[in-house]
Amino acid sequence: MEAKQSNGKYWALCFFWLAIMITLLVVYREFFWLALPGTVTYFAKAMDIM
Repeated sequence: MEAKQSNGKYWALCFFWLAIMITLLVVYREFFWLALPGTVTYFAKAMDIM
């Protein structure tokens, strides 16, 4: 049985990338997709999917 890891770091990174993605949506709409990999990856890690 594996020990449960703290996911706080991943949640912080997820919200950081989410803020970047929202900023890109507002300022540079055509480039918002550049923040999608970081947002989705750290959300999956925070939810313990990966």
